[in-house]
Amino acid sequence: MTMHKFEDTFQELQPMELVLGHEKPVHRGLAIGVASMKAGESALFHVGWELGYGEEGNFSFPNVPPKADLIYEVNLIGFEDAKEGGKPRSQMTVEERINAADRRRAEGNQLFKDDKIEAAMQQYEMALSYMNDDFMFQLFGKYKDLADAVKHPCHLNMAACMLRLNRHEEAIMQCTMVLQENGNNVKALYRRGKARAALNRTDEAREDFKKLQKLTPEDKNVARELRLLSEHDKQLYLKQKELYKGIFGPPAKEIRPQTLHWYQALWNWLVRKVGFLFRWSEKDD
Repeated sequence: MTMHKFEDTFQELQPMELVLGHEKPVHRGLAIGVASMKAGESALFHVGWELGYGEEGNFSFPNVPPKADLIYEVNLIGFEDAKEGGKPRSQMTVEERINAADRRRAEGNQLFKDDKIEAAMQQYEMALSYMNDDFMFQLFGKYKDLADAVKHPCHLNMAACMLRLNRHEEAIMQCTMVLQENGNNVKALYRRGKARAALNRTDEAREDFKKLQKLTPEDKNVARELRLLSEHDKQLYLKQKELYKGIFGPPAKEIRPQTLHWYQALWNWLVRKVGFLFRWSEKDD
């Protein structure tokens, strides 16, 4: 009733995994709704408190009051068998999870080449679901490197899909997640710069491309993007100049003092002299 948002996996870029038939008690209502959905479909579910967090609610995370009816806005990325490689995902080894994610990545790449952008995104999102934060926090050394070698390309490929679909803010988000872990990632800098330029955030885009130019000084594409940004700024300046000219009008003309010729000066002197003599004669009378 309070419309309090208690969880947002979309904003956090952490897709939720729900195993139908083995879901948590608090997800029973959600599981009933999800079971009726198709891959790629979006839906809005109203779940009564009896099939949600119950009479007592939940006072940790997520925070849900007692007897709270719930509203779920769901985007179903896709379905898959709960057992891949003969084991439930929760029981898979690190190598098995990384390999499963890599297979999804490869499938996404093929779909992208076939110009099936939405389907490719679903595969990349499925791959990233294997690489959630809880899993990544457990890794270090070579396993962390192996996982990043799959996770980072998935984020970058998602960004490429977003650019194709003109979803530039989301492309920036995907690239930034990679740059937070590897600030010199060339593809992340280039694609984020492209997305920022498309949103007319030219200063931020120029910052990405200049950093990229230091990393790859021979890259002609980067030089072209910087040149396009300069041309964009020049055109914007000219448009603003014309706009202000229309608002304030044409500049005022300079008023110059007139130059008197000698005969004009003589005539003015005679007029003043006659006027003086006339006033003097009136005074005598």
